[in-house]
Amino acid sequence: MSKKTVVKVSIVGEEYTLRSDATPEHAQAVASYVDQAIRKIITGSNIVESHKAAILAALQITDELFKAREQAAELATSTRRLTADVRRWLPPAKRGAAT
Repeated sequence: MSKKTVVKVSIVGEEYTLRSDATPEHAQAVASYVDQAIRKIITGSNIVESHKAAILAALQITDELFKAREQAAELATSTRRLTADVRRWLPPAKRGAAT
């Protein structure tokens, strides 16, 4: 069982207590990213209500996540193709098992 760390963070002026397996520094960095995303939406639009800005920030962050996952999948595919190409250039004894 992993030990949970308790970290207090502030997001748009509200304090939250997080219990996490992550390091306190990681939790603070995540909270800071969310805080900045919400504040950017508040300052860049006519939205005053923080809960609406939070929803828009969540959509923006989720879009970033989906794009990063897609890029990671494309990179993994490219890496597999390159590995297969390189494996063909090696002598049979050096090729190893295909993965």
